[in-house]
Formats: sequence, C-alpha cells, structure tokens
Amino acid sequence: MNKPSLPRQLRKVVDRDLLRNIQEQLVLVEDALVKSVEHTDPVANVTSRHLLSAGGKRLRPVLVLLAAQLGDAKREELIRAAVVVELTHLATLYHDDVMDRAPMRRGVQTAHEVWGNNVAILTGDLLFARASQIVARLGGKALTLQADTFERLCLGQLHETLGPTEGQRAVDHYIQVLADKTGSLLAASAELGIVYSDAPDEYREPLRNYGEKIGVAFQLIDDVIDITSNESGKTPGTDLRAGVATMPVLLLREQAALGDQAAIDILAIIDGGLEDDAQLAKAVAAITDYGVTEQTYQIAKTWAADAVAALAPLPAGSVKEALRLFAEAVVDREQ
Repeated sequence: MNKPSLPRQLRKVVDRDLLRNIQEQLVLVEDALVKSVEHTDPVANVTSRHLLSAGGKRLRPVLVLLAAQLGDAKREELIRAAVVVELTHLATLYHDDVMDRAPMRRGVQTAHEVWGNNVAILTGDLLFARASQIVARLGGKALTLQADTFERLCLGQLHETLGPTEGQRAVDHYIQVLADKTGSLLAASAELGIVYSDAPDEYREPLRNYGEKIGVAFQLIDDVIDITSNESGKTPGTDLRAGVATMPVLLLREQAALGDQAAIDILAIIDGGLEDDAQLAKAVAAITDYGVTEQTYQIAKTWAADAVAALAPLPAGSVKEALRLFAEAVVDREQ
C-alpha cells in the first residue's frame, strides 16, 4: 500500500498538531481508497488497482483535509470526499494516458500498455462510477460539485483535442484547458473540504479560486518537468514526443511566428519527428537552452502567487500559512 506523506514544504508549519491530524487522516484515506477499488470481477480488481498501487502524491486529498482545518476537520464525510477526488483523478489518468499514448506513469507501464486501450478506458470509467457511488452517499452538495467538475474535465479534454478556435491565442487556450482539466478538480477538493467540515460558507469561493489557480500552476510545472527531469518515471520529452502541445512548445511557436530563427530551428527538429531517441534528446536540450522552460516556470510561479493572494479573506493563522506552503510545494518540486 502507498504510504502517503505531506509535501515537504508543509513541514515548515509551526502547528504540529495540524500536520499530525492531516497525516493521520491521510492514512485513513489511503485505506478507504484501497477498499474503494475492490471488485468481485477478477479483471477489474487488478486493473483498478494498477495506478493506485503505483503510489502518488495524493495532493487532492491533502487539499480536502487542509481546507477542512478551517472547520470541523474530524468529520467522517471528509474521508469520503477525499476518496472521491482521488478516484476521479485516477480515472482521468487512465483516459489521458490512452489519448497521449504515454508509455509510463508513476514508474510503471500505463494500463493501456499492459491491457490495451479498451481495458484502460473501461477501467477509468469504472473508477468514475465508484467515485459517483461515494458521492451519492455524501449528498446533494457533493453531487452538484462532482457533476460540475466532471463536465469541466470533459470539456477540458475536448478543447485540448480540438485545439484553439480561429483567432484565439494558443497560450490562452492552453491555460483554459489546464484550468478545466487540472484546476477544476483541485478547486473541487478545496470546496469539499470547506463544505463537509462545516466551515464558514464565505471561505468557499476563495478556496475554489485558490484550488483552480494551484491546478494551473501544477500542470505548468509538469510541462517543465517533462523537459528537464527523468525522476518521475517518464522519459524526458515524453509529452514532446507524443505531440502534446505543452507551454514551452507553445511559447516557441509564438517566437517562431515572430521570425525568431532559433525558435524556427528548434521547431524544425520537433516537427521532423522524435521517434529516434537521439533526436528527442537533441530537441529537449535545445528547448532547455532556448529558455522557454524557465519562462514556463516563471508563469507557474505567478499562478501560484495569485492562488495565495486569493486567500486574503481567510483569517491569519496556521491553516492559511499551510495553504501558502502548499502552493509553494506545487511549484517547488522535481517530480
């Protein structure tokens, strides 16, 4: 079983009781997650556990539990809410990996590499179904929030697939995709923490805004990691090779459209095909040297800073400080 731990930046929180409470609840969430993917069907029982068993940061459950510290953080419904957001996240990973043709996830082969596309897609559907079953037991507020979030997840994937509309800046389109695909679920995580801890309702909108901005920052950092790191179980340039239009590539294309020859030359390498490992390594090095990965990192920092600014209505204290450090953890990571 995965042994969840809090992001290292949160260890700076002075309130040790707060951290201990969240850590203890995370263990309960992990136990509940394992039980939630159990199936009597022998195939589904294996495929549903595949990514869960591979581990993960559990950032969405952490955010549920962290937001809940603004109310009654001991309520049992919070564990179920944390399970819902993580199951939903896992389901999207099964689907995303099929669409992106990703060979690895969390250091293991992706489900579609092991069992094929159809099984991977259906497993994702099963996880969505399990999340829906748990949501139904939580009640109306969770049902509405989950339904709205699921719609945004689907729209984000659709818009990513179709690309920007005529006249729309590709970078702006991409940010909206990130807000829908990643930000919406983190926003829902923060909201669920407020709703099911009975925290003051006026905290709900600031936490929703915070979560969405954190999601954009998180995915932008993933774009940087795709180019600069091999510590996440993915080959550097996996998204690049798959033709995924990440922020560094979009920034390159903007510069190329302005006539920048260096950007044009790098795009010629990318567009020439990256099946060969040597060509992929060449493209990764060129993108890094050009500076668009650093530019993407700075954009991510801005989104994280905006997320922290959204917390202004919250009272000062250890919870607000922990949320600030959570934003820092999203940006300052290597995998």
